[in-house]
Amino acid sequence: MRFWRRLIHLLQKAFSDESFSKILQSFEGFISKVLSVAMIFVILLAVYDLLLFLVTDVFTTEPYGRLGTALFTIFGLFLNVLIALEILENITAYLKHHAIQVELVIATSLVAVSRKIIILDLEKLAGLEVIALAFTVLSLAISYWLVRGVNRRSRHHDSND
Repeated sequence: MRFWRRLIHLLQKAFSDESFSKILQSFEGFISKVLSVAMIFVILLAVYDLLLFLVTDVFTTEPYGRLGTALFTIFGLFLNVLIALEILENITAYLKHHAIQVELVIATSLVAVSRKIIILDLEKLAGLEVIALAFTVLSLAISYWLVRGVNRRSRHHDSND
């Protein structure tokens, strides 16, 4: 009987709000670190892919009229690296501040949508898709402008205190 009371007491202590919160924070930190390492691997693969494309397709083929079509692929590969770096920065900011940086997430989304627009083949695009992309860019831009304004006012207010 004493064993069971002691076990129940230990379980209650282990699952108290404070202990459970510490366990969750440790778990979040661990997962964030795993994601950071995985993102570094993805960035290295994206850079390798970009360099491989540059060496095999751009520098070894006939340059007459070829660069025009390859340029969109190059831009897409560069933006893939930038998006991966932005995601790594999001994870790093989360590790440092234990909060999601909304402004950074919106900026990353803007880069991702911009990538889509830059590599877009307009001949295969329907009118509704263009309107949807335009609405997405406009919504993200307005969101970024609003969040950035709030963050600036918050930083300005904090520095005056």
